[in-house]
Amino acid sequence: MNKILSLVRRCVEDYDMIQAGDRVAVGVSGGKDSLTLLAALARLREFYPRPFTVEAITLDLGIPGMDFGPVAAWCRELDVPYTVVPTEINRIIFELRKEKNPCSMCAKMRRGALHNAMAERGLTKIALGHHHDDAVETFFMSLIYEGRLSCFQPVTFLDRTGITQIRPLLYCSESMIAHTAQRLAFPVVHNPCPADGATRRQEMKELVYELNGRYPGLKNRVFGAMQRLPLPTWAPADPGRRPPTEEAPL
Repeated sequence: MNKILSLVRRCVEDYDMIQAGDRVAVGVSGGKDSLTLLAALARLREFYPRPFTVEAITLDLGIPGMDFGPVAAWCRELDVPYTVVPTEINRIIFELRKEKNPCSMCAKMRRGALHNAMAERGLTKIALGHHHDDAVETFFMSLIYEGRLSCFQPVTFLDRTGITQIRPLLYCSESMIAHTAQRLAFPVVHNPCPADGATRRQEMKELVYELNGRYPGLKNRVFGAMQRLPLPTWAPADPGRRPPTEEAPL
């Protein structure tokens, strides 16, 4: 966990993600990424020179069998306020609309529900669990499917809602996160979504994995290119501090 905490702090500093007095919401899906992010920020708040607080929000999509009780108990151990927001997103998408390509609609509905929950609580900053591999895969998706050099941004201000999105895990590889979540027995909640594993993102994940095996270090070079171009807002505060994200986790 110390390695992830170090990379999260470096990312937060490189992109000036957190200011003194911030109330940072963490969108907790129950997956390994969001739980690792929550654990890292809960630790970071203890010593970061800019004091901030952390709260966790989970959207209950209404998928049968998903139990967030263990996540709630874990948040109490972390001393992090935790809120579960009930929704009918699963029923609307799969039963009422019967969407053939549900991911885009689901993402929009989840984003809207999350922003509403934040507004009700007076929160204006949300930390999302996108990591190093997500960024590289998104870059390839934009290139292959849209013909654009594009990716989500490390820090995004949404002027229509006044919400700022931050992504503190960008310097952490998926393998590092998975290893940490398993070793520390985070209360991961399995997602039984009918579309899980059958998406364009999954196809891109497999393609990038294959390419990185054929050309070792490809993911790191693509990530570095995104910072050096740079893509909009991707230039770090100190370009010389780009971390070796593919090191074995400690």
